[in-house]
Order: sequence, then structure tokens, then C-alpha cells
Amino acid sequence: MPSESHYVSVAAVTHLGRVRENNEDAFVVADLTGGGLLDERSHARLDVGERGVLLAVSDGMGGAQAGEVASALVVETITREIADAPLETPRDAALIEAVQRAHEAVRVEGQRAQARMGATLTAVFVRAGRAYIAEVGDSRAYLLRAGRIAQVTHDQSMVQLLVDSGILKPEDASQSPMRNVILQAMGHQREIKVALGRMDLRDRDCLILCSDGLTGHVSDTEIRDIVLETKRPEVAAARLVELANERGGKDNITVIVAGVGGDLAPPAADEKPEDAVQVIRAYEPKTPSSR
Repeated sequence: MPSESHYVSVAAVTHLGRVRENNEDAFVVADLTGGGLLDERSHARLDVGERGVLLAVSDGMGGAQAGEVASALVVETITREIADAPLETPRDAALIEAVQRAHEAVRVEGQRAQARMGATLTAVFVRAGRAYIAEVGDSRAYLLRAGRIAQVTHDQSMVQLLVDSGILKPEDASQSPMRNVILQAMGHQREIKVALGRMDLRDRDCLILCSDGLTGHVSDTEIRDIVLETKRPEVAAARLVELANERGGKDNITVIVAGVGGDLAPPAADEKPEDAVQVIRAYEPKTPSSR
């Protein structure tokens, strides 16, 4: 495993949007070695120490306060569990276990409160020159590498299932009445299947995590262009949220932008961001969950 010294230059923004009354999104940017947490709209350069850096976005569901509770539980639990995992535990196994425990925490709280609550989760765990990507639901992670962008998660949604099956054209997905139906959620079912991937990081990579409040209004190409044009994570994150709000802000919006640098190899001329992720565990669709 690579042992180079590297860092992430990162910023995050979360916003209510223009329609919703509560912000059911939550995020975490955590230096698991130094113990620091990044506040909203602040910017930091975090050295990636032996315990790594965690980036995560969670989009809650359940109405009233249930969604806020669920997403907060997800990011709090996964952060604690990964921080406390023994260093000898393989990092992919530690991430899966942390996600499973966060899922159970939401399930238990839902039973206690007699509320049907749930949340998405997209988490990127950076350590030793690699990024491990865990996903439950349809919040997304993107990789921007050498001027090209690719989605490195695969939406666990009914619309994506229809697209994958050839029933729905990709260009029609955003208008489908099924666009708010996700196939699994943290705390929603008894069991979840965590999708997990791994990729080797390159110097000047940029990772973008977001809830669907962004991607419902802003295209992948626009995300790429804004990050490249602004050059600074805090400016890019703020501009992306502003653009989603300018176009209606129909949902809560959360964005994390994290540039990677340090003693890492540059991308090879033939490396494509869409080929960067090695799938460790794929998700197999089961019962849908509606927001």
C-alpha cells in the first residue's frame, strides 16, 4: 500500500434550499488522526495521517424531524466507528462495519421513536494514497481528474434501475415520476447491502460529494466546469449550491469539494476517471423505498 505523504484541501456547504422547511441533509469532514471536524463554509488543508480522512454526505428522509435525526445519526456513527476501528483492521472492512453500525443506529432510533426514518449515505475514506467509497442510496461522489469528470457511485434508485434495464432513456430520467424512489436506505430496511469501491488517488484529483438537491438542478458537466473555473474548494462548493438555488432549490443541497495533493503520482495520459474505481462489493437491487 502506498505510504506517500498527501493531503486533502476541502470545503463543504449545506443549504435548506428554497422549498423545504427543514434541512434533512448532513455531512462530515473528519481528520481521523488529528480529531478535527470541518465546519460548514470553512476550508481546511488536512494532512492524511495514519487513520485517514473521512468525507460523507447523508440525505435524511421520514418527514417532520425524522430525516434530520437519521442523517445526523448516520454521519456521527460512521465517524466514531471508523475513528475507533483498530488500525490492523483492513480499511475496506472497517468502512463496511462502520456503515452497518450507522444503519443499525438509525433502525434502533426509528423503533424507539416509532417513526419510519431513513437516510442515504455516500462516504469517501482517504488513507495511504487510496480512497474507499461506500454508498447506500443515491447521494453521489464524483472524481474530477485531468479535466474530466466521472460519477464514481451508482445511484441505487428506481430510475437508475430502469435506465440500466434499458426501459428508460438516460435523458428522460430527470423527468420520471420514479425519480424520488430509492432502492435502499440507512435504517429503512432490516438489512442493507453496502456498495464499496476502491481507487488509487493521483496528484491534483478532486473529489466531489453531494446530495441530490445539487444533481437535480446542476449537470455533471456544469459541476466540472465550476470546480475547474473557481479553483478553490470553498468557492466551488458555494457556487454549486448557489446555482442549484438559482434554478429552484427544490430540495436541501449539500456539497463537499476536496482537492487531493502531495507525494502522489500524476495521472497517466491514458487514465480515465470513469475507469478509476475497482468494485469490491456491488449493490443488487431489492425493495424500493420512497422519500
